[in-house]
Amino acid sequence: MNKEKAIINCCAYRNGTKLKDIRIEEIKDVLQEKGSFIWVGLFEPDQELMRLIQEEFGLHELAVEDAQTAHERPKLEEYGETLFLVLHTALLVAEEIEFGETHVFLGPRFVVTVRQGASVGYTKVRERAESMPERLASGPGYALYSIVDFIVDQYQPCIDQLQARFRRFEDQLFKPSVKSNNLQNFYKLKNELLTLHEAAMPLVQICTQLLRFHSEIIPKENRIYYRDIRDHVTRVTHAAERMREMINAAMQVSLAQVAIRQNEMVMRLAGWGAILAVPTMVFSLYGMNFEFMPELKWKWSYPVVLGSIAIVCIFLHRRLRRAGWL
Repeated sequence: MNKEKAIINCCAYRNGTKLKDIRIEEIKDVLQEKGSFIWVGLFEPDQELMRLIQEEFGLHELAVEDAQTAHERPKLEEYGETLFLVLHTALLVAEEIEFGETHVFLGPRFVVTVRQGASVGYTKVRERAESMPERLASGPGYALYSIVDFIVDQYQPCIDQLQARFRRFEDQLFKPSVKSNNLQNFYKLKNELLTLHEAAMPLVQICTQLLRFHSEIIPKENRIYYRDIRDHVTRVTHAAERMREMINAAMQVSLAQVAIRQNEMVMRLAGWGAILAVPTMVFSLYGMNFEFMPELKWKWSYPVVLGSIAIVCIFLHRRLRRAGWL
């Protein structure tokens, strides 16, 4: 990806008002202006672009390396005056959840977002923040809140979609006409739920750390917003935990139904085996070719034997059917 496509926005702000769009090379000059801060948005940048960003903002090399490498766990790390956050995003696309990552560099006078994988751009987030200059005037802390709040808002539709799918599978689970089990569907659903839970759960600790230890970047007037995010994340994680318990119970029910169907099949086979044992025993007796068998020379012996076998088989069939074996 070339440099122009990787840079989604690079804007300078002062007192909550957007001054202008700037080039990467102008960042150091703008940072020297008192009361201004910079908001940069990147999408899957290459090493050359990240090197320029590192030089302009003075970012730590370990944080830059993590930002270029996806599949990082959600976390908050401190490098001097700069905070580095890894946030996992969830995007609902055609009833399927796609996961991505957003890496955020936050300093006293800048915020840089690096998106990796599937995620919605933050252009609308930035525009919404720009429409409230009195809040954006508090600095990068409010810009970070806008980003994290947007990410958390995407979790709820994903939870709702997973719950709808679960209810659909659960309805099929208790339909007698449906013979196939839903173990595969429940297993896939549980994997998506665990991935979503792992994305949301660390945000509780991240918000707590931002509230307690970084007052220089997160001013007092912005703390109420991070408490709101923490409450939203807590609701999502609690819903995910409840749903996980329900999925585990549904999987146990599905396994029990498989065992019941197998037992029913064994009972049917045993019932038919008992019925077939009667003619098998009689025919094997006559197959011994004994010389002295009185009934062999009686003209009614053949129909009597066949009739007796039929009567016994019909009797066994009725008894086994009443007992639920057939």
